Amino acid sequence: MGSPGRGLVLVVEDEAAIAELAALYLKRDGFGVHVEADGGRALDAVRRLKPVAIVLDIGLSGMDGIEICKTLRAAGDWTPVLFVTARDDELDRLLGLEIGADDYLTKPFSPRELAARVRTVLRRASGAAPAPAAFSVGAARVDLTSRRAWAGDVEISLTSTEFDLLTHLLRHPGQVLSRDQLLSAVWGYAAAAGTRTVDVHVAQLRAKLGASSPIRTVRGIGYAADPA
Repeated sequence: MGSPGRGLVLVVEDEAAIAELAALYLKRDGFGVHVEADGGRALDAVRRLKPVAIVLDIGLSGMDGIEICKTLRAAGDWTPVLFVTARDDELDRLLGLEIGADDYLTKPFSPRELAARVRTVLRRASGAAPAPAAFSVGAARVDLTSRRAWAGDVEISLTSTEFDLLTHLLRHPGQVLSRDQLLSAVWGYAAAAGTRTVDVHVAQLRAKLGASSPIRTVRGIGYAADPA
């Protein structure tokens, strides 16, 4: 599935050979990758997995890439989108960028360039506003600069994955996050890998946080960090 370090990229492409090549190079570049060939399933994957970026073919059958992007933007979803298309006329280019696409690549393309473009749109998106250096919910607190965590006044020792999982929960206080969303955000891969690992890591976090744990189980869905 690729390294979890850079997060999950959703590739929406109905030509299997192109999708496989794009996925291969994105994985080599440190991304997790989930592939969909259908527009409706792609929209569901965006909502379910919360990818860090979307590589979106314009020329899909049924709901095409332009309609997918319009639907996302109308719903207030500004996940970075990189359009891929076989059509290289100026009208397509302008239309794609006007509806909220972040970049545009024409087939045939170099998969190395695709990976580089994804990195670029993510740098632009992350540069829009400085990220907070610390998060806390109740008595649980993390410091991103030093990668240290506390339960009340006591510092606790966490693995890298435990720290990233706790940080993601504390970033979204009170929000219910599904196991699929946590897999996508923390591990960088989709639900095909199985969600049991989320439950195991949450159990480990709760044990280390003790009475300071703000993590609530939402039966059948996932977890939330509830303010006191």
